[in-house]
Amino acid sequence: MFRCPRFRQGVAATTAAALLCLLQTGCATHSSAVQPRPGDAAAYAGWPCERLFDELDAVQQRAADVAYAVDSRAGNNMIALGLGVMVFWPALLAMRPDGEEAQQLAELKGRFEALRAAAQTQACGTAPAGMAAHRVQALPVALGERLIYEERAGLHASAHLLGLQVAGLRRDRIEFRVELDGRATGELWQQDLLGNTLGEGAAPLIAWRRLLRRDLALGQVLSGDLAAAGELVATARVRGQVVATGPQTIGGRRFDVAVIELFGEAPPPPPALAETANAARLDGVMAVDRASGMLLRLELRSANPDFALRRRLLRVEPATP
Repeated sequence: MFRCPRFRQGVAATTAAALLCLLQTGCATHSSAVQPRPGDAAAYAGWPCERLFDELDAVQQRAADVAYAVDSRAGNNMIALGLGVMVFWPALLAMRPDGEEAQQLAELKGRFEALRAAAQTQACGTAPAGMAAHRVQALPVALGERLIYEERAGLHASAHLLGLQVAGLRRDRIEFRVELDGRATGELWQQDLLGNTLGEGAAPLIAWRRLLRRDLALGQVLSGDLAAAGELVATARVRGQVVATGPQTIGGRRFDVAVIELFGEAPPPPPALAETANAARLDGVMAVDRASGMLLRLELRSANPDFALRRRLLRVEPATP
């Protein structure tokens, strides 16, 4: 049974979805670098390597959350996106965070170094590229299976069948081959393990970046971007709130669903791209599986046709031999 709170329009976003960057150790640090608050590697003694790898990923994800909050507020847009659950620490520190955010980064950097030292002590080596077995088992779909959606662009457009075949299960992402009306497009759709799109997405799909968070909870407030690919990539800033959670069965598959109400502003429609043109209002709803971030439903309404669409999961088809 879904549980729904009262949704409050205009609530300021208090959290930001994950910013995805590249970890590169051994780089020169900025003169104003936040110094790590030392962590205790002994606290992780006896942890199996897979648990250490998972916690290293989680620490980097939290650091990315802090980095995006700083970067979004400052309007720098300086951190590269779409390269997996990794953090480029020198770039984070070059933003010169201060106050609580500087303390958070100091703690996270110290924890990261302590975890890495524990992994080295236990000779864990490099984290495997493939998805951990326990995560694979928790997914609602398996490698080779197809998610089949009904897709409509705008209110009165004809329906198309959009297929996403699970093509790769990586440590930091899930990869899908894109099909339209039963024909392969040659495009590859990639999402991180929270459900956020990596890169600019793939035609004819709209992308959402830095929007979804780990452990989506009832009432949680979100913030991120929607990107529509056309002749030019148009980006809309959106906010949202988790308005319902609960189990749902679609096509015989059981999902742990979070329903998110979205609102924000899209760029003006293409004929009105002058700087003086007003932005177009945008609202809608998104439903995702909390275990995998996989999309179950997306409805967007806007005067900008690039941001007006409906997509809903119809069924999941088994992998073919």
